Amino acid sequence: MQPKIRVAILDDHPMMLEGYLSKLRHDPQIEVTATMSVADLLEPVLQTAEVDVLILDVSVPTSAENRNPYPILHVIPKLLEEYPNLNILVISMRIERGLIREVMAAGANGYILKDDPLANANLLAIIKSVAEGGVYLSEEAGALYGKHLANEGGKQLSPRQLEALSLCASQPGAKSVVLAKKMCITHSAFRTLLSGAYIKLKAANRTEAIAKARQMGLITPDQD
Repeated sequence: MQPKIRVAILDDHPMMLEGYLSKLRHDPQIEVTATMSVADLLEPVLQTAEVDVLILDVSVPTSAENRNPYPILHVIPKLLEEYPNLNILVISMRIERGLIREVMAAGANGYILKDDPLANANLLAIIKSVAEGGVYLSEEAGALYGKHLANEGGKQLSPRQLEALSLCASQPGAKSVVLAKKMCITHSAFRTLLSGAYIKLKAANRTEAIAKARQMGLITPDQD
């Protein structure tokens, strides 16, 4: 029997929350542990409940009293350091290139547009992939993020991205937080290196990225 994937959702739109619950409750592998409409409820939830995938909206109010949007770019790296097993999926109506770039740079596993019919139809599969460390972006968001990566050096992987993939290949069972320490960087920075490598290699997850990097002769191949 497969272990449950525990999902928490931070979104202040009741209809969106109901839509998520309607989809997720039909899959016996997925368990929704909490839903929140303001950001100051997030930390108490994570302190008391095991969460594998956290779905975040971008513009949720900070609290019932403070209706300004919570600082998502501050929150994501902080959560990844405090909860190493957490995977974060951002789902938003916002399509600004800079915001997508910074959310991914903060260490998120993906960026989905709320009006993306393909992502909505495949939400269960996306959550399961993200729970395993996979990366997913809506096509439009992925195109914008791809332009950012192209500006950083085309499709060529950076030395640090190759270093991260090489470490993953040499220690396939190691947690990303452990490998981040070996590179002397934060957990969120390590995840950002991997997600950028996944996009450039057109890989959905760590296993695919390692296999493609080996096929291309970018990292040490398997032993014969």
